[in-house]
Amino acid sequence: MKVFVIGASGVLGREAVPQLQAAGHEVGVLDRHTTSLFDADQLAAAMTGYDAVINLATRIPLSAKAVLASAWADNDRIRTEGSAALVEAARKAGVGRIVQEGISFVYADGGDRELDENAPLKPVGHIASSVTAQENVLRHPGGVFLRYGLLIGGQAQSPPVLVGDGWMSVVHPADAAAAAIAALDAPAGIYNVGTAIEKRAAGITRVPKFFGKFTAAFEVFGRSQRVVSTKLTEATGWRPQR
Repeated sequence: MKVFVIGASGVLGREAVPQLQAAGHEVGVLDRHTTSLFDADQLAAAMTGYDAVINLATRIPLSAKAVLASAWADNDRIRTEGSAALVEAARKAGVGRIVQEGISFVYADGGDRELDENAPLKPVGHIASSVTAQENVLRHPGGVFLRYGLLIGGQAQSPPVLVGDGWMSVVHPADAAAAAIAALDAPAGIYNVGTAIEKRAAGITRVPKFFGKFTAAFEVFGRSQRVVSTKLTEATGWRPQR
């Protein structure tokens, strides 16, 4: 399969490209110097001749400013305007499959209940852009949207700081990349990607839950989210290896 990767230089892209090549796929990547993620015509020209596109592009703020809504503006634009342009470009270029990254933090607090793809959402603040990206991509008949857990290990930030007790979905970047590749052959739709762990597990730094009252960034990680990836496993055989 000919697969075009957007975000190839990011944490997930650096894992996905060699895995795609090892699996025998022909891989092309977005050149940010010549092609804008927000220009559907440029994207269509770059993607013409490809069977699928995997969009792993993000702009996650890594400094202390991440608690500020303004720090997420670039990432929000990538997920909203970028995903809309991508869908338009894929239609123009005749690309039959789009795999789009997203996050599982959009789920409402579920306590100890297992949360599948139909569980209630509570998209607030900067995480709401992930839901917009989902809506955009699912307008494409071959759209697949992945709700990733918190990236831990590899080149991702670790250990995480979480708020309160309960559950959180996590995933290693290599496993997250493998899920995107597996999704190339999955039916269109939404899939969770991650493994649920208790926040009291070793390696998890916790702060009191009342911190979540000060900023949406903290409130999100104060939720208990026992997210399950059964749907993706049943559809593709994907399982986390790390």
